Amino acid sequence: MAASILIADDDAVARRLVENMVQKCGYETVVVDSGDAAIAILTAPDAPAIDAMVLDLVMPGLDGMGVLAKIREAGLTIPVIVQTAHGGIDNVISAMRAGAADFVVKPVGMERLQVSLRNALNASALKGELQRIRHSREGRLTFSDIVTRAEAMASVMRTAQKAAGSSIPVLIEGESGVGKEMFARAIHGSGERKAKPFVAVNCGAIPDNLVESILFGHEKGAFTGATERHMGKFVEAHGGTLFLDEVSELPLTAQVKLLRALQEGAVEAVGGRKPVKVDVRIISATNRKLLERVKQGHFREDLFYRLHVLPMTIPSLRARREDIPHLLRHFLARFAAEENRAIAGISGEAVAHLSQLEWPGNIRQLENAVYRAVVMSDGDQLGLDDFPLLASHQHVATEIPTAPLMLEPIAAPSLVSGNEIPIAPLPSAGTLAMLTATGDVRPLEEMENEIIRFAISHYRGQMSEVARRLKIGRSTLYRKLDEASVPGHGGKSGEETH
Repeated sequence: MAASILIADDDAVARRLVENMVQKCGYETVVVDSGDAAIAILTAPDAPAIDAMVLDLVMPGLDGMGVLAKIREAGLTIPVIVQTAHGGIDNVISAMRAGAADFVVKPVGMERLQVSLRNALNASALKGELQRIRHSREGRLTFSDIVTRAEAMASVMRTAQKAAGSSIPVLIEGESGVGKEMFARAIHGSGERKAKPFVAVNCGAIPDNLVESILFGHEKGAFTGATERHMGKFVEAHGGTLFLDEVSELPLTAQVKLLRALQEGAVEAVGGRKPVKVDVRIISATNRKLLERVKQGHFREDLFYRLHVLPMTIPSLRARREDIPHLLRHFLARFAAEENRAIAGISGEAVAHLSQLEWPGNIRQLENAVYRAVVMSDGDQLGLDDFPLLASHQHVATEIPTAPLMLEPIAAPSLVSGNEIPIAPLPSAGTLAMLTATGDVRPLEEMENEIIRFAISHYRGQMSEVARRLKIGRSTLYRKLDEASVPGHGGKSGEETH
């Protein structure tokens, strides 16, 4: 899913002109004709996600300066690019002081607007990344720090937000690298315990003979090497949240003591004489199906039901591909700043390709791929060649064919130097073969698959635009892609070997 730009201008001609240019830059648009309408969209409870705004300063009713003031009052951090006519430099200075990120002179040119949008989005992404890192370190991470726009994440976000309002035990399941700890921190940072400690324990990284000592503490001299008293993670997290990562890896002996601690609200240190009362909120996580571990005899059933009070499963990255362009922008902004590299963006071709990979390591793998590309790149824009390991070693879930699709070839569009996928100009003509080599009518499903693959190639992988042009929903588009066979063959996915 491309970044979404809100355009506010009372002049219909100017509004349409800016809308066309923004769309050609590869962004989605939301258009309004007044300042009041812009504020209504930005502050509505079910408002669409807006990444940046192009705002005309002179409008009847609520003008551009009034919009900037209301944005500031609402605590919104959206970057705003103001438009002004010639001679309005005083207004521009006032607008920049009021929080505008940049200004353009009407009528703005395509290249100038493109650069302004790219810089505003990059600056916003970097600000968001720095805020997320700071909030994580300070224990103040909230759901607004989680980068997601995918429909597959909506129910998970709602469940997590409801969980934050209580102390109910939460079990987070999901593949490695999907962001389970970030969700745990957001639940903690959005609840009543946010001022108290958030203590994370990786249960899979603790030697079996030290699990009880680390979780529950030990007294001095309790065992060989215990030269000092250790309070344990439960006591450290008193009043706050204890995050048990990879809880399925706990040995059975430690599971018994953990169950007792949860039942009684008290822990007994190794070598201790009496239990210590603790008040902790438990959030656990695992990259395995915990119920399967119970059936296999590796996890206690009674402990499972203590932890499995409010379960949630975070989808894999391949199930939320709409998030990949946004994650790419955030990671690029952070690593370019950390490495002091002047990299403007990622080419449309690279974004399209990266958005279709399987990503078995999920967000963590994507983050590391961008980090490596930033360090190794020699140019001012990351391209497909900057991700050689991914291009050669990963399976592409929905391949964009490079072979002819029985349609007249079109010239590849020049790639916009930004973080989004540019939309190619429409071809002047195109043909689709209706008959097979033997003169029979081709199967409808085969031709449909061919049209979909051509549309993906034509719109450079911008799935929202593909769905809009084909007049189908995105979920329908992804379902048809899942059902389609490998390029050049018809049939359902059930006929393939996965």
